Amino acid sequence: MTDTASGQTSGKIPVTVLTGYLGAGKTTLLNRILTEDHGKRYAVIVNEFGEIGIDNDLVVGADEDVFEMNNGCVCCTVRGDLIRVVAGLMKRQRPGKPAFDAIIVETTGLADPGPVAQTFFVDEDVKAKTQLDSVTALVDAKHVMARLDDSKEAREQVAFADRIILNKVDLVSEADLVEVERRLRKLNPLAPITRAERADVPLDQVLGLGGFDLERILDIKPEFANPGHGEDGHVHDEHCGHDHAHDHHGHDHAHAHEHEHAHGARGHAHEDDIKGISLSLDRPMDGTKFTAWLDRLLGEQGQNILRAKGIIDVSGEDRRLVFQAVHMILEGELQKPWGALERRWSRAVFIGRDLDEAELRKGFEACAA
Repeated sequence: MTDTASGQTSGKIPVTVLTGYLGAGKTTLLNRILTEDHGKRYAVIVNEFGEIGIDNDLVVGADEDVFEMNNGCVCCTVRGDLIRVVAGLMKRQRPGKPAFDAIIVETTGLADPGPVAQTFFVDEDVKAKTQLDSVTALVDAKHVMARLDDSKEAREQVAFADRIILNKVDLVSEADLVEVERRLRKLNPLAPITRAERADVPLDQVLGLGGFDLERILDIKPEFANPGHGEDGHVHDEHCGHDHAHDHHGHDHAHAHEHEHAHGARGHAHEDDIKGISLSLDRPMDGTKFTAWLDRLLGEQGQNILRAKGIIDVSGEDRRLVFQAVHMILEGELQKPWGALERRWSRAVFIGRDLDEAELRKGFEACAA
C-alpha cells in the first residue's frame, strides 16, 4: 500500500464505508481485517458485535464498547451517534502516530450509505481528523439479482459504491457472472468490479482507494466515460469498464458486450429505477453556466442523485475542473493543467434514481461556451 492508502500523507485517518446485504460476506471480510497479521492497526465500527461473531481467543481486552484484538485492531459498535463513536476512537491516539491506519464503518441495516458518508463531510471535528476514503459494496454473486429486484436498499448500495466486490463467484457460472456484472455496471458505471471467493479480496482493494479524493478522479479512465456501445461516436480502448490496475481478472469486455447483444440489451426484465448516466462534450464549457447548472440540478434533484463525478474542460482555463457530489453536497476545484497533446473534453457521470437522461444531456450540453 502507498502512503496515501494509510492516510499518512494528509495526517488524516482514511475511512472506508462497507456496505452489503446480509449474507454478502461482510462478516468474513471484517473478521479478516480484525484477525489477520497485516501489521496495520484498523478500527472497525459495526452495528452489532453479535453479527461479527468475534472469537474470544482473539480478543485482548474489552473496554466498554471497544474490543481490542490481538493483532492491534479494535472493534466497536455504533450505539446512537456515529460522530460520537468516531470521536471516541480518535482519543485512542498512540504517541507520535495517528490513532489508526484506517477506520472501517460497516452499515448493515442502514439503507442508503449517503448519510453515513455525509457525516464525514459535515462535522468539523470529524473532518479535521478523518477523511472519507471510499464506499465499498460487497455483493453476493448468487443472490444479488434477486436482491436488486426486491430491494431498493440493495440498489442504492451498489449505486453508491466506489468499488464493488462481487463475492462468492465460485458458486455461479461465468455466463451468469457476465450477466450480473452487466447489471451492476448499468446501476453504477463508475465503480470497478473485483471478483472474489469467500471475501478473499486483497485489503488494498478495499482500503486506501481514494474514492472521494478529487485528485484521484483524474485517474478514473476506464469506468469513467463508459458510453453505451459507441453511443457518442468515440470508442476508446481505455473505456473498457474495468480497472485493470487493480483487477486480477482483467476480463475482456468484448465478451460481456456480445452477451448483451445476444440477449438484447433488455434481455431479462431488469429495468432498475437507478442507473448511471454518462455525459460527454467535445467543446469547451462556460464555467459560470456549468456551475450554475450543476448547483441548480443538485438543489432540485439532489435527493435522487446518489453520486456524481466529472472532469470539465472550462473555456479559457488551462486547468481542468474536477467535481464530485454526494446527494446535495458538492465539492469541486481546478486541478492540474491539461497536457499539450491531451484530448480536452468534458465528461461526467450521474448515478441516481429516475433521472431524465435526455433532460440531463440537454442541460449539460447547453453549458457549452
